[in-house]
Amino acid sequence: MRSVAVIRKEGMEYLTEKLGILETEVFISSLLRDRFDYTEWQRDYFDNKFSAEEFLQNAADFDKRFPFKPVKDSKNT
Repeated sequence: MRSVAVIRKEGMEYLTEKLGILETEVFISSLLRDRFDYTEWQRDYFDNKFSAEEFLQNAADFDKRFPFKPVKDSKNT
């Protein structure tokens, strides 16, 4: 697993690329201000979206459409 520092760096890069600097700051501030609980949000968000069976079927369908293909590491070839 990658370090927390690397994940944070890449997360900030992604957010600023997608939202811009100002909206990234607004997003992060809103998470801190509202004491955002990702686990609670995830439960609320997915609670009425899919049953467990539907979720698993969607995941299987996605896997069929986009099968995992490992990238060859040029250092090891």
